[in-house]
Amino acid sequence: MRTLRPQLASLLLLGMALAQRQVTVQEGPLYRTEGSHVTLWCKVSGYQGPAEQNFQWSIYLPSAPEREVQIVSTVDPSFPYAIYTQRVRSRGIFVERLQGDAVLLHITELQDRDAGQYECHTPNTDERYFGSYSAKMNLVVIPDSLRVTAVPQTLNKVEHDSLELKCEVSKSTAQHSHVSIAWYRQRGSEAPVEIISLSRDFVLRAGSAYAQRQATGDVRLDKVGETTSKLTIYNLHPSDQGEFYCEAAEWIQDPDDSWYAMTRKRSQGAVVNVQATDKEFSVRLETEKRMYIVGEPVEFRCILEAQNVPDRYFSISWAFNSSLIASLGPNAVPVLNNEFAQREALGQLKVAKESDNVFVLKIYRLRLEDSGKYNCRVTEREKTVTGDFIDKESKRPKNIPITVMPLKAGFAVTAISRTPGVTYNESFDLQCIIKPHYPSWVPVSVTWRFQPAGSTEFHDLVTFTRDGGVQWGDRAAGFRTRTAIEKAESSNNVRLSISRASDTEAGKYQCVAELWRKNYNSSWTRLADRTSNLLEIRVLRPVTKLQVSKSKRSITLVENRPILLNCSVKSQTSPDSHFAVLWYVHKPSDADGKLILKTTHSSAFEYGTYAEEEGLRGRLQFERSAAGGLFSLTVQRAEVRDSGSYYCHVEEWLLSPNHAWYKLAEEVSGRTEVTVKQPDNRLQVKQTHKNITVLENEWVSLECLVSNRTSPSSQLLVEWSVRRPGRAEKEVVAWLSRQGTLHYGDLAVLGDPRSRLHLESPAPGLFLLSIQNSTVRDSGAYSCRVEEWLLDPSDRWYKRAEELSGLITLTVKQPDPTLQVDTATANLTVQEKESFPLDCSILSRSSPESHFAVTWYNLRAKEAGDHAEEEEEEEEREAVLSVGPDAIFSPEAGRWEGRLRFQRLSAVLFRLTVLQAGGADTGNYSCRVEEWLADPNGVWYRLAEEESGMVAVHVQDAGSTLQSVICSNDALFYFVFFYPFPIFGILIITILLVRFKSRNSSKNSEGKNGVPLLWIKEPHLNYSPTCLEPPVLSIHPGTID
Repeated sequence: MRTLRPQLASLLLLGMALAQRQVTVQEGPLYRTEGSHVTLWCKVSGYQGPAEQNFQWSIYLPSAPEREVQIVSTVDPSFPYAIYTQRVRSRGIFVERLQGDAVLLHITELQDRDAGQYECHTPNTDERYFGSYSAKMNLVVIPDSLRVTAVPQTLNKVEHDSLELKCEVSKSTAQHSHVSIAWYRQRGSEAPVEIISLSRDFVLRAGSAYAQRQATGDVRLDKVGETTSKLTIYNLHPSDQGEFYCEAAEWIQDPDDSWYAMTRKRSQGAVVNVQATDKEFSVRLETEKRMYIVGEPVEFRCILEAQNVPDRYFSISWAFNSSLIASLGPNAVPVLNNEFAQREALGQLKVAKESDNVFVLKIYRLRLEDSGKYNCRVTEREKTVTGDFIDKESKRPKNIPITVMPLKAGFAVTAISRTPGVTYNESFDLQCIIKPHYPSWVPVSVTWRFQPAGSTEFHDLVTFTRDGGVQWGDRAAGFRTRTAIEKAESSNNVRLSISRASDTEAGKYQCVAELWRKNYNSSWTRLADRTSNLLEIRVLRPVTKLQVSKSKRSITLVENRPILLNCSVKSQTSPDSHFAVLWYVHKPSDADGKLILKTTHSSAFEYGTYAEEEGLRGRLQFERSAAGGLFSLTVQRAEVRDSGSYYCHVEEWLLSPNHAWYKLAEEVSGRTEVTVKQPDNRLQVKQTHKNITVLENEWVSLECLVSNRTSPSSQLLVEWSVRRPGRAEKEVVAWLSRQGTLHYGDLAVLGDPRSRLHLESPAPGLFLLSIQNSTVRDSGAYSCRVEEWLLDPSDRWYKRAEELSGLITLTVKQPDPTLQVDTATANLTVQEKESFPLDCSILSRSSPESHFAVTWYNLRAKEAGDHAEEEEEEEEREAVLSVGPDAIFSPEAGRWEGRLRFQRLSAVLFRLTVLQAGGADTGNYSCRVEEWLADPNGVWYRLAEEESGMVAVHVQDAGSTLQSVICSNDALFYFVFFYPFPIFGILIITILLVRFKSRNSSKNSEGKNGVPLLWIKEPHLNYSPTCLEPPVLSIHPGTID
């Protein structure tokens, strides 16, 4: 803490206003021991608004590095999370404000759970957000492993004896740390007196009370083991009595190169009693040297050596050239003479009792007239019963003469550096050597001046003032945080140490020394000044080690797949290097590569002209691996036009010590040849040829099967076409668009197809063209043409493939005619003026939907002449009545008018009744049936026709003859005209056989006498040509000769 405050004070003196808000926090990582008191500083600069800024501290724990845990705030009491609320309320954690824009975070007792990344945040008071509002650092909590042990004991010694005490100090810290050891003596409530110490840098120093004895070898500190040190005091004095203990501290070096005492511990004490040998006392006078320069301080120490000094009374007097300067009685109140009393009032002189046996005379600024002899006299006094003092023995040592010489104004100043040329981030030292070497008390001021490279003007960088202070120049803001100025204790030489060198530190340096004298009235007079030589410092950038992979490769991929491009940094100059990566593509048609994307060293993205022109912004993805040396660019949804030669251009950037980025080197990678092609055509349509035969009016489905396709996400256009018989050109029937919309072809192809055509896809890849109520005109060779469309990465559809299916030959036939009409013949005899029916019976039809046209005909025999038996008969055919398929009747002929009655007894039975039959109606009647069907378009056509058998109708007059009666009755007709013939034939044959036998048996028969035989002439059949009368059988008897 004591070492931190001067550094903070120098940081907080920064007067330059920055252009933007900048929050700075103590540099980490910091290692601190568990249980110790820890402070972390934070400051803000470049802000607007009130001078007193607010601060908020948070922590990101290693167990949840992304989650902020709030600790303490200067403005909001409710800011801490519950885990820290109690510690903040009890001031175990608090914020100390150093000034308006700087604070210290105190953790009084560090715990293991306090390890993590601390963030200091300043709420915005600016008009707009510009700059950084928070900063982070890491705090690592390590176990407190320091152990300090000594044997607690009580030792009784006699004056002039020797004393040996041991102390064991050990640690087991994993980090690199140093240990300092110090021995102390303490009596009662007095402040501890340092005896001797071994610093962290292994420098041995004695305390002021034991410095003289250490110089003579009476006080020693030795290391006698790996962890044990031994204190030895020879020739003990009675004043050495008290408690002795050792104290150790463990030091660690912080990132800012300063050392910090993490832990201090003391051992148990050893009580040492020193008994004086007698009542005698001795006095000695000590000072550092005998030669002094004007203005230099001098201290005289009058040391009383006696036993039991606290129980005895002594008075001291100081003399200069045998003249009394001052005196101190047993009450230790100094009394000075007039001249020295004035100097004591001005702070130029001091007379005091340092301890029971040490008295001091100190002159802070010697004058020439202070040269002479100095001495002290010690008088033991005894207190009487009345309380008065009487002098007893008095002793004084030998005089100590000193010489005060005037300050020489002649001196020389030289500026030197061991490293005139440094690399970025390295440190360099500048020494300002002043000769002769003036004592540290001589008021000398040293100013370092700086001329930046490329400039002709010097400006003051920093001044080590005459009173030991440090004053920074107005233009030294960039140096202040990285520069340390140190003045040697043994001389006035001033060293300027600059760490993390950058371009801003390159230039010419010189130092100016001024010699001053302080007057009695506290004013200053400059005695002389000198300017050193010019010292040029060159700050070089690091030698680059950047190497980018030069390997070449080729990539062939299908569009819509990602293009993966890698840019590998094989080596880099520094682990802290940042890289700007520029991605280019070179097309054969271009002279140079075009910029696709640039990622700056600060990870900002900038799209190039090529990305803007080609619309790549939404398809680019940039990644950087966690290892830091591999950069990847992915072009999503590759297109054919993305083909080309890709490469990256790498720039290596480093952060200069003044926190400015600079480009150190650049290199180009090897090329990656990328070829993006369209997907391979995998469209396959079934090529099988088929023949389909259906009847008219049936439903037929034609199949188009896509057995494979290029992509599952493709869209298909399916078009059906037909080549009709007798036509060379195909005609488009219908097509299903990519969007699933049905379109029809030329209406002349299939008439109006909207009600008869159905195009559907019942399963993926299967497309059916269904024709409802097919017609003969639907016959032809059908095929489907399939187009496959793919979506390119720019969301544009394009046709990738086209395929034809096999032919489907469709034959649509009319139904086979199965019309059958009753062809049985019949005879019908009716009386004149009666009615007779003519039935037309359809035994079978081709279709239930058939309609019939029925026509009845009358066929009459017509006589050709007198010789009718020898000539063919002629028939006269007359249409009686026609009924069309649409149930429209034909006009009745003249003689039939008003005498016809039509009946449809059933769908297949028609009857025509002739009323008022007359003789002219005698004849043969038949009906002719035409079967009509309607095609799917509603057009009727004649499918078949059949004619029935004849019905012979005979109309008798009212007075009927025997012949007409017989003819009108079938049974009677056959009984009279048919059955007698076989009977008579058998009878005649029988008679002839009998007679033949009789004749053979008697030769004297009648034939023998010339009697003629009986022979019969064949009967003659006569058929009526008018009424299909049964034939008339006439038997003509032969003549018997």
